[in-house]
Amino acid sequence: MVGGTASHVGKSWMATAICRWLVRQGYKVAPFKAQNMSNNSYPCAAGGEIGRAQVAQAQACLLEPEPDMNPILLKPNSDCGSQVVVNGKVWQQLSAREYYEHFPTLLDHVLAAYARLEEKYEFIVVEGAGSIAELNLRPTDLVNMGLATRLQIPVLLVADIDRGGVFAAVAGTVSLLDDEERSLVRGFAVNRFRGDPTLFASGVNILEEITNKPCLGVFPHLYSSKLDAEDALSIEGDVNSRKDSPVAIIRLPHVSNVSDFRLLPDACWISRPMPGLFDCIILPGTKNTIDDLLWMGRTGLSDWVLDQHAKGAHVIGVCGGYQMLGERIDDPFGVETSAGGAEGLSLIDSRTVLSREKTTRVVRAKTPSGYEFEGYEIHMGQTVRPAGAAPFATLSDGTEDGVRAARCSGTYLHGALENPVVLTELLGRPVAALPDRNIVYEELADWFHASVDKKRFQELYLCS
Repeated sequence: MVGGTASHVGKSWMATAICRWLVRQGYKVAPFKAQNMSNNSYPCAAGGEIGRAQVAQAQACLLEPEPDMNPILLKPNSDCGSQVVVNGKVWQQLSAREYYEHFPTLLDHVLAAYARLEEKYEFIVVEGAGSIAELNLRPTDLVNMGLATRLQIPVLLVADIDRGGVFAAVAGTVSLLDDEERSLVRGFAVNRFRGDPTLFASGVNILEEITNKPCLGVFPHLYSSKLDAEDALSIEGDVNSRKDSPVAIIRLPHVSNVSDFRLLPDACWISRPMPGLFDCIILPGTKNTIDDLLWMGRTGLSDWVLDQHAKGAHVIGVCGGYQMLGERIDDPFGVETSAGGAEGLSLIDSRTVLSREKTTRVVRAKTPSGYEFEGYEIHMGQTVRPAGAAPFATLSDGTEDGVRAARCSGTYLHGALENPVVLTELLGRPVAALPDRNIVYEELADWFHASVDKKRFQELYLCS
C-alpha cells in the first residue's frame, strides 16, 4: 500500500511508478484503490466506471481497467452528498452520514473485489486516500489502515517535502497510529525534493531516529511528467489567475473530468467574470449540471459567457457544459436536484432531460472533416439535437453526437479535446500533442528506480 501523510503528496504518482517498475521486472501486477472520491472517471471497456488514477495505473500495468481496481467511487454533487458508484455502477445517492451507515456492505464489496484481483496477480499495488491517520474515520476506514490491517498489507508512507512541514507530517502520522498499524508501515519516502537530495541526509537520519522506520528514498520533484489529475484540486491554484491565454475554462463548483483539458495547461480557469475578450470559452463537464447552471446565473457568468459569445468568442460545452448550451434542462426524476430543471444559455436550440440510467461507454467517432478519434461518454440524460444541425462528431454506429453551430460547439464526448487534431479544428490554431502515456509511465518507473533503496524495498515489501 502506498499511503500518505495528506492528500496530494504524490501517492498516485508513486503507485503508478511502482506498478510499471514491477511490470518491467516481469511480475503480474494490478492496481487497487478501495474508495476514490473524484469526479474524474473513465468507463471500462467491459462496462462500469472507475477513477482516472486507477485507469493510469492499469495502463502502467499493461492491463485493461476494470471495476475491481476501484470498487467504490464517490462522485460529489453537493457539499454534503455524493453519487456512490459500486463495482462500476451507480448504487445510491447518499449524504456523508448515510454513506457511513452502509459501511459493512461497502466493506464486503471492497474485500470481494480485492480477492478477485488477488487470484489473478502476483502483486497488488494499493493506493490509500488522503492521510492514513484520520483518527475520526478509523471505525469506518476501508481504504487506508483499516484495509491494511484486515489484509496485512505492508505500507509505504509518502510525504511531500515541497509543501513544508515534512518532519511533523512523517513523525506525526507514525505517532498517531496504533501498534498494529505502525508495524505495517515498513518505511517512508520523502517526495518532491528540489535540488541535491544528499543535502537532506541529516533530515533523513532525524526522521529515521524519531519514527524508528527506514527511509526508502528521497525522490526528486518531477517537472515534466504528466499524469491525469485525480480530482479538481489540481486546478485550484490557477483559478482566476488572468494568464496570457486566449482560452478561458469555467471552474464550475462540481467540475468533472478536468483531464479533458490536458492540452490546455495555460488556459485561464475562472469562477467570476473577467475583463477582456477571450477567443474561446469552455464549459466543462459537471456532476451537477443544474446547480452549476444556477450558480453561473448568480455569479454573473451566464451573462458574461453570452456577452463574450456576442463579441466573437467561440463557446464550447463538454458533457454537462453541452447541456447548458441549450434552452432548458429538465430533471423529472430528481436525479440532481429538487428544483425540477433550469433554463439554459440558449446558444443552441436543444433541450435535455436527465434520466435515472447513466450512459458509460468508450466510442470511436469521426469529425465533420473525416478525422477519427476515441472518446468516452459518462452522463445521465439525453439531449435532443436541433433539427438539421451539424453534428460535433458521428459515432461509429452512425449516430450523431453534439452540435457545431456559429461560434458554438457542444459534445458529450469526454476525451475529444484531449486529441490535438480535434482541438486544433475547434480553436483554429495548432495544438501540440502530449507525450505518449507509456513514455510517462516509463519515466515514472525510471524515477522510482533511481531514487528508491532497492535492497530495502525488496526486503520490506516484496518478501513479506
